[in-house]
Amino acid sequence: MSQNEQGILWVVATPIGNLSDMSPRAIRTLESADLVLAEDTRHTKGLLRHFEIQTPLKSLHEHNEEARTPALLAEIQGGLKVAMVTDAGTPAISDPGGRFVSALLDEGIKVSPIPGPTALVAALSVAGLAPMDEGITFYGFVPHKGASRKKAIARACATEGSVVLFEAPHRITQTLSELAEHQPQRKAVVCRELTKMHEEVRKGTLEDLAAWSQKGLKGEIVIVLDRYVRERQQPGEEEVDNALNKCLAAGLSSRDASTAVAALLEKKKRPVYQRCMELQKAEE
Repeated sequence: MSQNEQGILWVVATPIGNLSDMSPRAIRTLESADLVLAEDTRHTKGLLRHFEIQTPLKSLHEHNEEARTPALLAEIQGGLKVAMVTDAGTPAISDPGGRFVSALLDEGIKVSPIPGPTALVAALSVAGLAPMDEGITFYGFVPHKGASRKKAIARACATEGSVVLFEAPHRITQTLSELAEHQPQRKAVVCRELTKMHEEVRKGTLEDLAAWSQKGLKGEIVIVLDRYVRERQQPGEEEVDNALNKCLAAGLSSRDASTAVAALLEKKKRPVYQRCMELQKAEE
């Protein structure tokens, strides 16, 4: 069967809070689909009701995604047009759907995004942090406990570019406090209830944000860590001497050896040249 004869899976982004963010294309897609797969059918029923969409619903969440994939795959291969949504935002972004999408792609079935709201990009857009030329790393939700949690916290702090984390309100103080134990003065932004009535964006050091969060926070929360520059240890005299000796042994002149070592070790050229002359004088 050709791909044109098969069905399709649309991955549809839905509002993260404000229903006005639902795109006309997303509405048309949900209307034209034969079936809507939802993380929580009770939640999605309200969304469909609001937009007067009558498409049938079926659940697809982390507990049944693997079991339901084979049958759904066969139906889509037979021509079924399916739209997949999550409770809020874009499916498969720290939400169910990723394994299902992968299975369909492996079978050559068309998967098409209907882009729209996502807390990840919304938070980055209002974080007001440094230029993101060091990259952005998204780690999703921090594990709840144990060694995996400690590893995730340490990994986030070790990342030099901007970092985005999702967190539940009842764990936000713990997470900010544990991040602050590693880097108390690292700048960060906490975004809460984005696009909703009680939307809040607060910037500060991790230490300050951890203290502020103890008042109790509600709603969906995104943490954005600003990038940080790891302090580079200055090379010691022994490292400079070894580098100079290697250059001199390779036949470089004093001037060329000093220029190369100064550039490599990020040192000022004049003191490196003076040290080079001292080494050569000591060998005479």
